[in-house]
Amino acid sequence: MEIIAIANQKGGVGKTTTAVNLTASLAAKRKHVLLIDLDPQGNATSGTGVDKNQLELTIADVLLDGVSLSEAIVNSPAGFDVIGANRDLAGMDITLMSKTNSHELFKTAMAELVNDQVAAKKPAYDYVIIDCAPSLNLLTINALVATDGVIIPMQCEYYALEGLADLSQTIERLTELNPKLYIRGVVRTLFDARNTLARDVSAELEAHFGEIMYKTHIPRNIRLAEAPAHGLPVIAYERWSKGARAYQKLAAEVMKQS
Repeated sequence: MEIIAIANQKGGVGKTTTAVNLTASLAAKRKHVLLIDLDPQGNATSGTGVDKNQLELTIADVLLDGVSLSEAIVNSPAGFDVIGANRDLAGMDITLMSKTNSHELFKTAMAELVNDQVAAKKPAYDYVIIDCAPSLNLLTINALVATDGVIIPMQCEYYALEGLADLSQTIERLTELNPKLYIRGVVRTLFDARNTLARDVSAELEAHFGEIMYKTHIPRNIRLAEAPAHGLPVIAYERWSKGARAYQKLAAEVMKQS
């Protein structure tokens, strides 16, 4: 089981879009995948067709009340498992701070999930994808402490470069808590090859990050923008759109890393 966090503290870079559509694309390649929404906005949850307001159990119940991840799993119409989030997760940082080892709560829950699957003789997940909040809060730190690697969605603009530098430093510091933590890859999102600035920033990223840059570029695509309104990953909404094909290529790159 590979645990992958999708993280970037800058909003609007396609983080949730990447979490949902990478998960769906891996599932389409017959991988057993679990998507965990760690963002209080709950957009990854609703983007898979799950009604976040009707959930009996969410990730908040796991972190606050010790509910097992296994109990909170729901099957999404998109064909993979989801542990959802909603407003119950808002303001969680303050509450979590009062708990012992508050930065390891999610890691403990993930270990229990593995034990539950073994006990129930259920097949292990090939991938667990975590959609992090667009901030370096305690929820995101919990994800980074538990993960095997981080995928960073990156819009090719200069302000995003500054945010990427901050996140890289945070990841480096957190290796003291999680020695396995590393940047699995950087994926360029909302990419327009006709834009000179986008091409220039893309070249800077390649020069700085080299081999950890995914070759796949996720384009600006109307079908990607429309799909969440229908509660569908783009592969289910318009399979042959440019956005859907790009995420299928990204999934193939992620699988090659395994």
